[in-house]
Amino acid sequence: MGSHWVVVRENSEGEYAGLGGRNFSGRGPGGEVAVQSALFTEVGCERIMRFAFDLARTRVHKKVSSVTKSNAQQYGMVLWDDVFKRVAADYPDVETESVLVDAMSAKFVLKPEDLSVVVASNLNADILSDLGSALAGSLGLAASANLNPERRFPGMFEPVHGSAPDIAGQGLANPIGAVGSAALMLEHFGLPDQAARLDKAIEATTAAGILTRDVGGTATTEDVVKALIDALNA
Repeated sequence: MGSHWVVVRENSEGEYAGLGGRNFSGRGPGGEVAVQSALFTEVGCERIMRFAFDLARTRVHKKVSSVTKSNAQQYGMVLWDDVFKRVAADYPDVETESVLVDAMSAKFVLKPEDLSVVVASNLNADILSDLGSALAGSLGLAASANLNPERRFPGMFEPVHGSAPDIAGQGLANPIGAVGSAALMLEHFGLPDQAARLDKAIEATTAAGILTRDVGGTATTEDVVKALIDALNA
């Protein structure tokens, strides 16, 4: 998967907090107003950023890239920037950068080898995680984990792609994202060896050219699953 970077996404506040409303529909056609407010809390920003820095410390390239848009969103994103600077001071061993989201979109395409851990708000990370998946070759490849860092509630592990009902039952879906998500789940459960076995099976299967149509292959979903199981049993 190229430079193998990770997008760490805030998933409980930010732009998807659901604050706002639609008003003045009674004015008649063309008169309605919608307000959508993004919510940023210092606690929420710090929690996701510390998770990103702790993750970066476990990687070969110890770097955290913060995605912002504080040149246009002067309240929420400036708070995000301020918290990032404060948290970064506690991790002098980790390289940091703060990049505007539009520039980061270009960086994903032109210089992905410079990335390791990318931390971003709900909306920005939603978009960039799909872009990163596409750059890896397909949305069908990317795995994701929805984690509660304090482990007070269960996590949810799922591929980045949607359910794709239009291709259901046709053997076209790429199972790699789902299997990769299972590897993330095993790691979260404290089973790193089992997670590594799954990851190695994915690498062996893709290296052998057993690929679904979305990544240029001719294998069916069942073909790839069989190859993954064979690799696990090898």
